[in-house]
Amino acid sequence: MAVKAVVPFLVAMMLLTGVCNTLLTKYQDMQCIGNCDAPSKKDRKLFEQPVLQTLQMFIGESGCWLVIGVFSAYQRYTSRRAGYEAVSETEGDNVEGAATPALSDESETTAVSNPLKPAHADDEGRIPLEGWNVTLLALPACCDIAGTTLMNVGLLFVAASIYQMTRGALVLFVGLFSVWFLKRHLGLYKWFSLFVVVFGVAVVGIAGAITRDDKASHSSVSMFSSNGEAETMTAPSQAVMTVIGVLLIAGAQIFTATQFVLEERIMEKYSMDPIRVVGWEGVFGFSVTLVVMFILHFAVGTGYFNAKEGFYQMTHYPAIAISSILIMISIGGFNFFGLSVTRTVSATSRSTIDTCRTLFIWIVSLGLGWETFKWLQVAGFALLVYGTFLFNDLIRPPLKSCVQGQREAEREPLLPEDPIEHI
Repeated sequence: MAVKAVVPFLVAMMLLTGVCNTLLTKYQDMQCIGNCDAPSKKDRKLFEQPVLQTLQMFIGESGCWLVIGVFSAYQRYTSRRAGYEAVSETEGDNVEGAATPALSDESETTAVSNPLKPAHADDEGRIPLEGWNVTLLALPACCDIAGTTLMNVGLLFVAASIYQMTRGALVLFVGLFSVWFLKRHLGLYKWFSLFVVVFGVAVVGIAGAITRDDKASHSSVSMFSSNGEAETMTAPSQAVMTVIGVLLIAGAQIFTATQFVLEERIMEKYSMDPIRVVGWEGVFGFSVTLVVMFILHFAVGTGYFNAKEGFYQMTHYPAIAISSILIMISIGGFNFFGLSVTRTVSATSRSTIDTCRTLFIWIVSLGLGWETFKWLQVAGFALLVYGTFLFNDLIRPPLKSCVQGQREAEREPLLPEDPIEHI
């Protein structure tokens, strides 16, 4: 496949599916499921099922196995048509995978990488991740469960753009955990970039807290009464809700960063195609989430943990059902196209694309009337972009003294395999 013809399509689809992930989830949160004829928005009951939305995400990730099956069938078909038998999976990884590496950051063109092959040859003698060792991927999957659920709860309280911008705090925790657990080294300017990211997230949160935005506020919040029955109470002030939402989303990045570090630890010893890693994490995440959902349903059974009500709402409200299917498709597509872009173009290009993703989510939310424009949010977004680009070496540090004593050749990536955001 010619890269000039395919790469723009891959980038566009990655942006489209990434934007749809957030907007469709927010759209679900805005669906009325009770007392919808009430004249006041505050009296209406909206869809609040963050755990069920986490389950949707893992179903989407499990969909990567469909891609694997299609590519495997296509490989067998082309091999037979060419008149020879397909190379075994192990031999294929060593031969074909080494012949089609992903581009380095300096490269401009290459053939589009086969997603079923390693991004580059395995020269470190890693052991194939197979058999019972595959269950190791349940550990990062559990971190994904916690992080995604917290972010889904946070999205109930904030606008879609604030949600996406706050997720930029991930850079901070990935940097810190890489230093603490993976023994990576951070230069002075990278510590400065992390400070800028934190300050940017704080500004975004302040923008949402001090600016009244009735369009983005959630009308009600599920609480628990003393007798264990669910109650719908008037939501606290918008400022409090925004602060709670931002803290939940930012805190969720701790679990996401832990997930990346665990994946890196596992992949240092074992080898597996990234798309299969995502597929297995989807299977484990779905299984664990489903079990936990039923346990919490019988133990608590109210609010976010009422699984019976959640499934009923998903199957009896067409808007929620259709958006659930679209979310599963968009998450599966985002993982596939994200892997393809990272391996075909470059890893650092993901930062630019993710920035455009945040910007598009903001623009679409404003266009749909889901939130109001805030000038202070612009300043926070600018700080986030600057800090992230500086951290990923896409722009030069402000002072040359920041990089003295740290030669370019001595720098190493915090996570050699650039992590893929699952949502």
